[in-house]
Amino acid sequence: MIELRPATADDADDIAHIYAPYVVTNAVSFEEKVPSTREIRSRIAAHDGLYPWIVAGQPGSDVVLGYAYAKPFRPGPAYRFTVEVAVYVGSDMEGQGIRKSLLAALIATLTEQDFTQAVVTLTTPNDKLIQMFEAGGFRRAGQYREICFKNGQWNDVGLWQRELSDPSNPPSEPKLFKDVGVIRS
Repeated sequence: MIELRPATADDADDIAHIYAPYVVTNAVSFEEKVPSTREIRSRIAAHDGLYPWIVAGQPGSDVVLGYAYAKPFRPGPAYRFTVEVAVYVGSDMEGQGIRKSLLAALIATLTEQDFTQAVVTLTTPNDKLIQMFEAGGFRRAGQYREICFKNGQWNDVGLWQRELSDPSNPPSEPKLFKDVGVIRS
């Protein structure tokens, strides 16, 4: 059993350690320099309580096993109803269902917040993550060819999109994450 909760500034060190191998060893992350604990702390705090950061851990423990977050899809107020999502787990936690639990909670939380669309960008090929996101309701929405240069090679980047709610006209403004909390599906 894992516990899901909102991330805090105190989780930044564990999150940085989980994320570092993704930056260094493959093109899953689009970053080339591992962000510091201070930078992760800044990212968690940067969205004024609107965009969720969720961590998974063992009940009664402060150790983070994985995390999920949402961020603005694109700059500009017209895009405020759409988020880009990401989910990461520690390498020793792969295959234990933690990433799937985090994704389900993130989607349920974003839906409760009244966001209308979630997007994920993945380097391709990446069958394992593509299968997980498609099992979570994401559908392929497009592909950029040879757009990401990392680890000495060009990578294609695919886009997957998931409707979170029927977009109304006009849409409801998204609720703050701090007011909704983590919703378990």
